[in-house]
Amino acid sequence: MAEYKFGNPEIVEEEVDILIIGGGMAACGTAVEIPRWTQGLDLKIKLVDKAALARSGAVAQGLSAINTYIGENDPADYVRMVRTDLMGIIREDLVYDVGRHVDSSVHLFEEWGLPVWKQPGDEGKKLPEGGKPVRSGKWQIMINGESYKWIVAEAAQNALGVDRIDERVFVVKLVKDKNDPDRVAGAVGFSVREDKVFVYKFKCCLVACGGAVNVFRPRSVGEGTGRAWYPVWNAGSTYSMALEAGAEGTMLENRFVPARFKDGYGPVGAWFLLFKAKAMNAFGEDYQVKNAHLLEKHNYGNHAKGHVMGTCLRNHLMMEEMRNGMGPILMDTPTAMAKLAENMTPKEIKHLEAEAWEDFLDMTIGQCGVWAGENIEPDKEMSELMPTEPYLLGSHAGCAGLWVSGPTDIPGTPKEWSWGYRGMTTVPGLFTAGDGVGASGHKFSSGAFTEGRFCAKSMVKYALDNKDFKPELSKSVQELVDEIYAPVKTYLEHKDYTTAIDVNPHYITPKMLQFRLQKIMDEYVAGVATWYQTNAKMMDVAEKKLTMLKEDSLKMRAKDLHELLRAWENYHRILTAEAHMRHIRFREETRYPGYYYRTDFLDLDDDNWRVFVNSKYNVETNEWTLRKVPYKQLIKS
Repeated sequence: MAEYKFGNPEIVEEEVDILIIGGGMAACGTAVEIPRWTQGLDLKIKLVDKAALARSGAVAQGLSAINTYIGENDPADYVRMVRTDLMGIIREDLVYDVGRHVDSSVHLFEEWGLPVWKQPGDEGKKLPEGGKPVRSGKWQIMINGESYKWIVAEAAQNALGVDRIDERVFVVKLVKDKNDPDRVAGAVGFSVREDKVFVYKFKCCLVACGGAVNVFRPRSVGEGTGRAWYPVWNAGSTYSMALEAGAEGTMLENRFVPARFKDGYGPVGAWFLLFKAKAMNAFGEDYQVKNAHLLEKHNYGNHAKGHVMGTCLRNHLMMEEMRNGMGPILMDTPTAMAKLAENMTPKEIKHLEAEAWEDFLDMTIGQCGVWAGENIEPDKEMSELMPTEPYLLGSHAGCAGLWVSGPTDIPGTPKEWSWGYRGMTTVPGLFTAGDGVGASGHKFSSGAFTEGRFCAKSMVKYALDNKDFKPELSKSVQELVDEIYAPVKTYLEHKDYTTAIDVNPHYITPKMLQFRLQKIMDEYVAGVATWYQTNAKMMDVAEKKLTMLKEDSLKMRAKDLHELLRAWENYHRILTAEAHMRHIRFREETRYPGYYYRTDFLDLDDDNWRVFVNSKYNVETNEWTLRKVPYKQLIKS
C-alpha cells in the first residue's frame, strides 16, 4: 500500500447566519429549538461537530439517570441546592432560569422515546400526564439511558436536516471581524477524516464543545492510560477558543474531582441514592460522621448547611481519612443489596442485580471490566472509592466557564448581568451553553440541553437584529490554513532529519507534549500527586513551565490527521490550564476544599472572597487581567 501523504488540504468555505459548534446535549438543544424561531425566515444555519452527533458529548456512552428534573419541587429550592453545593457562589439568575424551564426538555426526551422509570401503577403514564418518576434523589430520575444520546441526536438531526450538519470537523479557532475587532465573524477547522480545511463565516455562533479532560495527569496510567471519568475528547476547546476571542471567563478556578469506583471510574450516584449504599473507611467507620467537626476548622462549615452537604466537602472528609492512613475507602455494596432484598422475591432480587449492573453498562462499561478482571461481585464484595484527577466543567458539580448574559425578569438581578441576548458571552455574536456557561453548575444533561434551547432563540434574534452585518475575516483564508496545518508542515520539513520519526530535535509529538502538560498541572496546580494541594510559589513555577510549554507547542508535529487532532487539542488544553492556574492563584482562599487546597490560604474567606473571579486574555500581548465581581444573592436562604 502506498504511503498516505497529506499537507495540501482542500479548502471548503461557507457563509451562514448561525453556526453551531459542537454536538453534545447543549448543541442538540439549539438544533432542536432553532427551527421554531426560523420558520418563514431566510436564515442559513449549520452545525459542525468534531465527532458524530449520535455519539458526541458527555452522554455519548449512555446515562442511567437524568440528574436535573424539578417536577414537584420548587425551582427556588433547586437554586438553594446548587448554591450550597458550590460553596455559596453561583449566578442565581442563570440557575433559576434553567430550573424553571428544564422539565419541558425532559418531557421532549420522553416523547422521543427515552424510557423513564415510573412508580408502580404509573407505568403507562408519561411525565406531563402525571406519571410519577422513580427518583434516586430529590432532583434525579432514573432512565434506561444506554441510547439517550442517540435519541436526542436523532431529534436534532431531524430538526436541522442532514444537509445542515458537518460531522467529524474539528473547529479549532474563532476569527475576529476585519472591520469590528470586538466581534467574531468566523471559525476555522479541519476534517479528522479527509485532507480538508473548513472556513465558516457567520453573524453569530454557539461554542458548546464541553469542558476539559486530561489537563491533569490521570490516576489511571500504564495499562489504564486514557481512562477518565469525563469524556476524554473534551479538550477545553470551549474555554480556549472563547478566551482567545476576548470572552470573559468566570470561576475558572473551580474544578470537579468526583469520588468514583477506583480504576474503573464507575459512577457512585445510583449506589448512594437509589440503592442506599454507605461508604466507610477501612475499619468500618462512617468517616463523614467521624470527621464532621473538621468542617468548622477553616470556616468550611458555613457552607455545609443546606439541602445536602456540598460535593467538595464530602471529598474533603474522605481525603482526611486517606491522608491519616485510614484507607482504603470502601462502598458497602453487599449490605445495601442485602437490605434491599430482604422483602423481595427471587425474581425481584434478580431484577435488582440487573439494575445494579445496568447502572455501569449504561455509561461506564469499563467498570464492569475492572470488576470482572478482579473477580469482584458487587453483591458479595465491597469496592474501593477514590477521588479522580481534576476536570474543568460547568454542568456537573462544577461551575467553571464563561460570563454570559442572563434573563431580565428575575427580581433583584443586577442590570450588568444581562446585555440583551440570553447566553451571549461578552463578545458580540459569541454564545455558549452547557459546560461553557460559568457560575451555573448542576444542570447536567437536561440543563445543558435547555441552555442550548435558550441560545437558539437568542441567536435568531441576534441574527435578525444584525441582518445587515457582512462578516469579513481579519485574516486571509490562506493565513488560516497555514496556521491550522502548521504541525503538518513542521513534520514534513523535518521528518527525514532522523531515522526514528518520534525522536527529532525539530519537533515534539503531541503525546509527549500532553504528558508534559499533565505533569506540570499534577505536580504544581493541585493534582493527585500533591493531594490536590498548591500554593502561590508552586503556581509561580507552573506559570514559568506553562510559558515554555506554550512556546514548545508551536513545534508540535502532525504526521497524520489523528496527530493534527491531538496537536490542536493540546493547544486548547494548555490555554485552559493556564486560565485555571491563574484563577486559583488570584483567589487567595480555599473555596473548594476537597477539590483543591491553597495551603498558604487554607481558610474559606467569605468577607473578602465571596465574589466571582473573572478573567480576560489578550491573545496579541499574551496578558491576563483578573478581577473580582460582586456576588448577589437573589433567592433567600
